[in-house]
Amino acid sequence: MNNQRRNVLKTGTGAAVLGALAAAGIIKPGIALAEWNKAAFEAKSMADTLKALGAAQPTDSKEVQVTGPDIAENGAVVPVGVTSAIPGTTLMAILIEKNPNALAASFTLPAGTEANVQTRVKMGQTSNIYALVKAGDKFFVATKEIKVTLGGCGG
Repeated sequence: MNNQRRNVLKTGTGAAVLGALAAAGIIKPGIALAEWNKAAFEAKSMADTLKALGAAQPTDSKEVQVTGPDIAENGAVVPVGVTSAIPGTTLMAILIEKNPNALAASFTLPAGTEANVQTRVKMGQTSNIYALVKAGDKFFVATKEIKVTLGGCGG
């Protein structure tokens, strides 16, 4: 089924359909395209990543939750989630302390969106996972350690 979707998009029909949906106002270009913070995704250290995101000193918060398994049997596919009960949450990011690049995922949330994201990340080794949340002009963080038994970042 995934191959069918890819083939439709490759033929140009998919692009035409997306164009028609955008023209009709059903989808908006900003929704379909992700924002790319190149400096944050290329940063090697946690401090550099936080600086690139504009979050030099995030505050610990019990209103931010990072979820994932206590032990990941395969570091190549680790399910991780972030939820925020902080009103006005506009950004959620997942950072992995011991990965070659700390920033694993970043999500920009439009106003009125439920602050809950789920994804899968690669982890090269046991590490702390940080859920970074922006609400207003402030950044908040929560941490969870996930133990990895089989490496995922080239391991």
